Amino acid sequence: MAVRIAIPEPTSSDAEYNQRALPQYVEALKAAGAEAVVVPLSETQERVAKLLAGVQGVLLPGSKFDVDPQRYGEAREPECAEDDPARTAADELMLQDAFNLRKPILAICHGTQNLNVWRGGALVQDLKTAVNHRPGREVVKAHPVEIAAGSRLNGILPASEASDVAVNSSHHQAVRAPGDNLRVSAVSPDDGVIEAVELDAADHFVVGVQWHPERTYAQSGFSRAIFSAFVRAAAEWEPPEIENGG
Repeated sequence: MAVRIAIPEPTSSDAEYNQRALPQYVEALKAAGAEAVVVPLSETQERVAKLLAGVQGVLLPGSKFDVDPQRYGEAREPECAEDDPARTAADELMLQDAFNLRKPILAICHGTQNLNVWRGGALVQDLKTAVNHRPGREVVKAHPVEIAAGSRLNGILPASEASDVAVNSSHHQAVRAPGDNLRVSAVSPDDGVIEAVELDAADHFVVGVQWHPERTYAQSGFSRAIFSAFVRAAAEWEPPEIENGG
């Protein structure tokens, strides 16, 4: 039986963005051996819950929208773009389901930011740094990243690429304060921007990267390894046993 991964539509209101972005996630999952279950953001909570009952993992993709800073207790800065309440609601439903049942989670760019805020963390609303974190979709190696020793992400990184890790980049927001039990697993060494977080739990695969491995699946062994590790974790997932009281 194929591994099935739930992925919400990237946005609720920009069909062109969805049509451009979504196929790359779907193809990367397929290449890694999984089937994507796309969740329309117009679905009811009940319908989403039924879809989630049939998946073994959750992928939270990027988006053209920003996270509402009110969610982490801050006033909106002028550079902070509009939020997407429907996407936020879908992500929160999926995160709740995945954490309740310990389903693997891979979060990418906006998905990582949503994960972090949902866990009680905060964001940089607009990066002001000498490093260009949004050079364009076609730039494969935008800047280097430093992977934390001992992290899950470090275990995923192919040895052949460990000495020179560079990633693409397409974001103007980033994790400022990691959420509950999230550890920093990668940074941009030239400016200290947090580039990846992961759950500090050996028995639950939760990885969030600020870059876009789905865009560089063909060119990057690291990108392929991230999807492979995620799909493998989903294939190995089993529902937790329910303890009987009394």
